[in-house]
Amino acid sequence: MPDETAMMQIGELAERTEMSLRTIRHYDEVGLLTPSGRSEGGFRLYTHDDYLRLMVIRRMKPLGFSLDEMAELLRVVGALDGAGGPEGTGGADGAGGVGGPEGAGEPDAEGDVRAQATRASLAAFVDETVERRAKLERQLAMADEFLELLRARLR
Repeated sequence: MPDETAMMQIGELAERTEMSLRTIRHYDEVGLLTPSGRSEGGFRLYTHDDYLRLMVIRRMKPLGFSLDEMAELLRVVGALDGAGGPEGTGGADGAGGVGGPEGAGEPDAEGDVRAQATRASLAAFVDETVERRAKLERQLAMADEFLELLRARLR
């Protein structure tokens, strides 16, 4: 299991996620994945939480989710985890989570409504993902059928 407190440079993150440096830099530019820090030399530094966030993005990509949809899902997941920052970008400090005013022990009614809306948003993402997965499954079946047609010609 990786050290969840260690910081890694973009090259290590790219290697671990099997994504290109260019793609990771692009996600930084559009605000999907902001590095948690910078080295003294100015290199991007990422945490284990950043790695997990990038893995969510990587899993959404083949399903055809747009950058805006990815950002919204990350906001929803961050809110459910109690880690949604002021812009919904997530974070490890727990700020901006679903619930009552800061320092309050119990969520207020407004927090309950926000929590229900957030769960409803996640449920909508689940439904959309099921539909997109089914479409990919149909496409894969067609690809398998085509492959068998080609193989049959080799016999």
